[in-house]
Amino acid sequence: MLESFLRFLELGFYHILNFDSYDHILFVIIISVSFIFKDWKRLLILISIFSLGHTLSLLLGLYNVLNLNVNITEWLIPLTIFFMALYNIFTAGKFSRRPYFSYVVVLFFGLIHGLGFANAFEQLVGSNESTLLSVIEFAIGIELGQCIVVLFVLVLSFISQSIFRFSNRDWVLVMSSIILGFILPLIFMGPLFS
Repeated sequence: MLESFLRFLELGFYHILNFDSYDHILFVIIISVSFIFKDWKRLLILISIFSLGHTLSLLLGLYNVLNLNVNITEWLIPLTIFFMALYNIFTAGKFSRRPYFSYVVVLFFGLIHGLGFANAFEQLVGSNESTLLSVIEFAIGIELGQCIVVLFVLVLSFISQSIFRFSNRDWVLVMSSIILGFILPLIFMGPLFS
């Protein structure tokens, strides 16, 4: 039992912190980049909503309730990052009066990200392991991995804004533009165009 918990916890943790497949890291960065340390509670809620969406779609995929072509899913994932980066660019430095809109969008994007891993996850669950329990353990690992990325982004944000005197608006614009540059090739040379 403990061995299974640690295995799926580690899988979830490294699912986020995998530099070979860095789309999750980019998505967590793009969500986090406009926040500062004092906003940590709101950011934690947002990241947890993403994990919830990821977990729900993983379960829906594993139980064959929702299936999407892998190539389409693999194309939609960078598209979610693209739209979040554009959102950041167009709203940089502006106070958001609709935080619930962000929650709904991040939940929906979490659903897309979870579908991308449902097929692979099914191969990892042994016949004597509970699928639901394994997904929950995996989700805890994802949440921990995301917290590491969030902490890293908040520290970089603090350094850039306090030591290098970037405004929050400039910081968000620069980071979102860099991520946009990383993600465009994945959209236009992704599996749908191969």
